Amino acid sequence: EDALASKYRNAGQTCVCANRFIVQEGVYKLFAEKLTSAVKEQLHVGSGFDTASNQGPLIDLNAVIKVENQIKDAVDKGAKILTGGKRAGESGYFFEPTILMDVTTEMKIAKEETFGPVAPIFVFKDEAEGVAMANDSEYGLASYFFSRDMARCWRVTEALEYGMVGVNTGLLSSEAAPFGGMKESGIGREGSKYGIEEYLEIKYMCVGGLDS
Repeated sequence: EDALASKYRNAGQTCVCANRFIVQEGVYKLFAEKLTSAVKEQLHVGSGFDTASNQGPLIDLNAVIKVENQIKDAVDKGAKILTGGKRAGESGYFFEPTILMDVTTEMKIAKEETFGPVAPIFVFKDEAEGVAMANDSEYGLASYFFSRDMARCWRVTEALEYGMVGVNTGLLSSEAAPFGGMKESGIGREGSKYGIEEYLEIKYMCVGGLDS
């Protein structure tokens, strides 16, 4: 459920949508199967005027072409499409919710922001490799991970090079929390008490000569 919420809300078109799913090898296939079933059963592409639909169109033709190019590049390099992978309908900018398996770091989708309804699933062996894969990006706005080990929750949160980390949840935005990222995802924060700092001016006063 959290994977669906994080990836497919607004058809994957929010700045904090999950761009990559990095899954431990012991549950890799099971996760892929369950996510695929959930996508097929719960996501319905269509007009916003249709009460049965919960997946709308992409913003424009360029967005559709970008998603298509990323999928083609991934498939050409060995990825498998578990569901979706093409435009939905004969008109408009609708695109099928898509899941890719056997994705590697050499593919475009591993390095570019998708901003569309595509979930590429990567596999990792241990914690160190998983964190390294997550940090292998020039961007650093939001990240998410799941663990029942509280020590690991703190350890991994500190190791992730992201401005916001959701632990055991796929939704993390709140007006009461500082919103912002690291690396190429920007400087500064909005929201929370830290957000007001962007509207303030710091003044430095140096006083001398009082003893003369």
